[in-house]
Amino acid sequence: MDHDETGLSTTEIAALARRIDRPVVLVGMMGTGKSSIGRRLAALLHLPFVDADEAIEEAAQLTIAEIFERHGEAQFRDGERRVIARLMDGERKIIATGGGAFVNPETRALILAKAITVWLDADIDTLVERTARKDTRPLLKSGDPREILTRLREERRPAYAEAPIHITSGRGPQSRTVARVLKEIDAWL
Repeated sequence: MDHDETGLSTTEIAALARRIDRPVVLVGMMGTGKSSIGRRLAALLHLPFVDADEAIEEAAQLTIAEIFERHGEAQFRDGERRVIARLMDGERKIIATGGGAFVNPETRALILAKAITVWLDADIDTLVERTARKDTRPLLKSGDPREILTRLREERRPAYAEAPIHITSGRGPQSRTVARVLKEIDAWL
C-alpha cells in the first residue's frame, strides 16, 4: 500500500475524507501551527483550506494589526465572529481560526455545533519560538511575549478544552502532528 509522510495509506486518507461531513476547524493559541497544519490537512484530504484571519483581512481590506490599531480588539473580535459564522456554511473544508476566536462564547458554540473541532496545543517554549518568527501579532507588541503567551494560554485553556479533539503540536516534523490530527478525527467520527 502507498503510504505518505503521515504513515497513513492514500486509501485510508481517502476513506476518512469521505466520512468528513462538515468543516474541520482548528483552534488554539497563536503559534500552534493552525494555518500550516490546516493547509497540509486540506491538501491530504482534497478539501479547501480557509485561514479565518486572511478572510477577515479580505473582508475588512485591512491587516489584522491595522484593525487592532484603528478599531481595537473588541471590534476585531466582532468582525472575526461574523466571518467565522459565514464560513460555518456546512461545506466540507479545513478552517484555521485566530488564537482568540474560540474564546468568544457565541463563536465557540457555533463551531462546536457545526464543525469537527480540533484544539492544537503547544508548550510555552514552542509558542515563544514560533511566534517570534512573525512580527504581525498585535497582542504580543505590548510586553514580554513569553509572559503574554503564558497568561493568554492559561486564560484561554478552559475555552479550548471544550474542543472534543486535543492534539499537542511539538517540535518534531509537522507530518507527525498532521497524522495525529487525522487519527483523532477518524476516531471521533
